[in-house]
Amino acid sequence: MASNPLESKSQAWSALFSEPMSELVQRYTASVGFDQRLWQADIAGSLAHAEMLAAQKIISTDDHASIVRGMAQIKADIETGRFEWKLELEDVHLNIEARLTQLVGDAGKRLHTGRSRNDQVATDVRLWLRGEIDNLAPLLVAMQQALVAVADKNTDTILPGYTHMQVAQPVSFAHHLLAYVEMFARDAERLADVRKRVNVLPLGAAALAGTSYPLDRERVAKTLGFEGVCQNSLDAVSDRDFAIEFSSFAAITMMHISRLSEEIVLWMSQNFGFIDLADRYCTGSSIMPQKRNPDVAELARGKSGRVIGHLMALLTLMKGQPLTYNKDNQEDKEPLFDTVDTVRDTLRIMAEMVAGIIVKPEAMERAALKGYATATDLADYLVKKGLPFRDAHESVAHAVKHAIAQGLDLSALPLATLQNFNANITDDVFEVLSLRGSLNARNVLGGTAPAQVRAQIEKLKARLAG
Repeated sequence: MASNPLESKSQAWSALFSEPMSELVQRYTASVGFDQRLWQADIAGSLAHAEMLAAQKIISTDDHASIVRGMAQIKADIETGRFEWKLELEDVHLNIEARLTQLVGDAGKRLHTGRSRNDQVATDVRLWLRGEIDNLAPLLVAMQQALVAVADKNTDTILPGYTHMQVAQPVSFAHHLLAYVEMFARDAERLADVRKRVNVLPLGAAALAGTSYPLDRERVAKTLGFEGVCQNSLDAVSDRDFAIEFSSFAAITMMHISRLSEEIVLWMSQNFGFIDLADRYCTGSSIMPQKRNPDVAELARGKSGRVIGHLMALLTLMKGQPLTYNKDNQEDKEPLFDTVDTVRDTLRIMAEMVAGIIVKPEAMERAALKGYATATDLADYLVKKGLPFRDAHESVAHAVKHAIAQGLDLSALPLATLQNFNANITDDVFEVLSLRGSLNARNVLGGTAPAQVRAQIEKLKARLAG
């Protein structure tokens, strides 16, 4: 078996150097502890590169066959936990290349012809991220489906709608949940859109300037399922805007999850009592035996800060870098990896938790009655009687002030009392002042009327099933 220069020297590039890297620097600069998760992408990229090199007669068919055989052994070893990851070999790429050369000799040394670790790592990250995007897409669908399923059972459930956390107008609880479906639908669109810019091949850019070998980059792109090839070698190896864009999607998605989590926490509290959660998504207290804490929702809310922080880290990482590749870019992986892990796990557990929400419609309706939620309906009623809106608004404000003083809802005021505020009010006003009447009156596209909400649910079911 031929000796392996990657094994005999501390680093693959160390022939120029007169002393070995210090142990501290070796540990500080190594990335194999976290980038080994790219191993599948690294092997796939290497096999596609080797196939192209053989087709272009840059390496022999025998060398290509040896590389394929060696990579199959490495894949099996990694999958079964037999592969030895070595810190002194810095990263996933050199670890795999060193083992390949150990297994197949000179053929392994020829694999790196026409490429650099710069375009290799850019390719690996794009391949890995593309796969993770494809895994996240169905989780966003599942999140929407869970919300739609709860909404489908609660089109007629009345929830106080809030502005400034003050009771504003009654809405259907289903309508409220569907607002989050719209948010997650836009997140899904953003994810699909960023995939297009992730799915572009950097391989062939080499270190920064391209290569003198007659590579067929389009062939490699086709083999790996890339939709295009990076058109500028400097840009191909140096930018990570695709990772930043993905992190932006992730930060927005987690912000939406955080908003939903905040509402779940509020709704479950004794002061609201609008919903309950299954015990499996709650925890207790070490000192207060009565506590059922919505820890999953609280933690999801907290993890949004983690993902938003990673976006800021990646933006900061890139902002000061001149062209082309710089070692700074090694720091892109841990925030990107953690972002993917956090969004994936959070979507999965949130969808499960939402699906098991127990709704308490009586508590919601009682809360809606506390805040004079149909005051705007009374103003609209007076406008339809011919009063200018600003005058109607003032008349209703006086009526609300009187109702507050009496400790009564507007709908509980006698007709004669209401007529003191405007003579145009007749006994048909009480349907207008009811919570149900308020809901039904908003029968406009996108409105909260149960008929509109049911129509939206049917559309969403069809879309999400497709």
